[in-house]
Amino acid sequence: MRLLFEMDKKDYGECTHSFVRNSARSIIIINKRIAMIHSLKYDYYKFPGGGIENGENPIDAMIRETREESGLVVKPETIKEYGYVHRIQKSDSGETECFVQDNYYYLCEAEECVVSQDLDEYESKETYTLEFVDPQVAIRKNRNVAQTPYNKMMFEREARVLELLMVEGLLD
Repeated sequence: MRLLFEMDKKDYGECTHSFVRNSARSIIIINKRIAMIHSLKYDYYKFPGGGIENGENPIDAMIRETREESGLVVKPETIKEYGYVHRIQKSDSGETECFVQDNYYYLCEAEECVVSQDLDEYESKETYTLEFVDPQVAIRKNRNVAQTPYNKMMFEREARVLELLMVEGLLD
């Protein structure tokens, strides 16, 4: 899979160990709009998807997480690798921990029927909502997130992937 870009803060000189948490995300485009999860609580957008569990392959994780977060059922035969983003920085958890993450993105289609979400407690508290959004709206929102417990690099990562999709003509 091709590297889309790297996000390296180079702030981890004190790190003695790493925490690795890879993820897999779906890119579902319908009529120039893209399926995104909107956190109503913190007002940001993210691609449907999430963490890859031990022993799980990225495609299975993307299918599972997309269904849980959005209710969209991915059609396995439509899945195509898009690329991945490599992120590395000092962890928010401590001075000696380094956070490393590869975020795998897959172009795919979903069934027309949307099923009910199966959200984790924190996802429910954030009121995760599926929206088919204009990519410019999601980029603008993500670059202006105010109060949030999350590292802002997550919002910028999603904005940059949306920009790449536009530049490469996939949202035309």
